[in-house]
Amino acid sequence: MKRIVVYCGSSFGTETVYQEQAYATGVTLARLDIGLVYGGARVGLMGAVADGALAHGGEVIGVLPRFLSGKELGHAGLTDLILVDTMHERKLKMHELSDGVIALPGGFGTLEELFEMVTWGQLGLHKKPVGLLNVAGFYDELLAFVQTMVDKGFLKEINQQMLLSADTIEGLLEKMRNYQAPAAGKWITKETT
Repeated sequence: MKRIVVYCGSSFGTETVYQEQAYATGVTLARLDIGLVYGGARVGLMGAVADGALAHGGEVIGVLPRFLSGKELGHAGLTDLILVDTMHERKLKMHELSDGVIALPGGFGTLEELFEMVTWGQLGLHKKPVGLLNVAGFYDELLAFVQTMVDKGFLKEINQQMLLSADTIEGLLEKMRNYQAPAAGKWITKETT
């Protein structure tokens, strides 16, 4: 993996471990010579992951919509800051620049970006590994809900396995390195409708 996109919160959350692990994620990516692609902001966990990578000589590419750069949220010290017009362009550019996806703790935006990438993988639009860094159990309930989707017949187990999870960045990167995307096929047929 040459570059990984990281989705995460624009705030720090309630636990200091979130900020610590965001910074450590950036450090780890830089030390492994994996470029960071992220939302381009200087605030919250977004700023922490960028700062961790930058402090250790990593490549950091931010992708920021112009309407957010006008609010002075852009990180000034990045390797490259790409300005786009819309949120849709932002997600597409981040996808184009990355070989894998990691979600750190965050809110609605983080989940929206994460699940769009998992859905694209499910549809066979990419074969990138997609993972949750489950810092201090942050994603436990989400993972339980994904199991409920399987149990209730709305998600196939093979697609559930596309969403990787670990509680350390090293463990998650190992799973991502070993990831094999399921063979994409047409999963809705005349016989199943």
